[in-house]
Amino acid sequence: MPSRAKDWLRQAKREEMDLGQSYYEWACFSAQQAAEKAMKAVFQHLHANAWGHSITAFLREIVHHFPEAEKLASSGKNLDKYYIQSRYPNGFDTGTPEDYFTEEDAKKAIEDARQIITFCERRVSE
Repeated sequence: MPSRAKDWLRQAKREEMDLGQSYYEWACFSAQQAAEKAMKAVFQHLHANAWGHSITAFLREIVHHFPEAEKLASSGKNLDKYYIQSRYPNGFDTGTPEDYFTEEDAKKAIEDARQIITFCERRVSE
């Protein structure tokens, strides 16, 4: 089967990671999704499957191929927090995600995602 790594990476880079209209929870989720898709591009490049949504788990798996992936562990852990809680009202006892996410959260998530995307882009281009 031909590699779809470049397709995954291209889609990762299209994720809308911005702070428009103060939708900070959505910016956090989009950042998580972008990083997840970029990681899946690396797995495609390696002719491997990446099941699930944990960026932390993906980084742990590829550290054997790319030891420098370990430096991204903190970014992966941060982004993993946004997979569910940034989308669903039952992620918290009361309120909706918009009540809990801040501009600082969104900026950090976007920064973390960009670091992971840059790392992945370099690996897929090798």
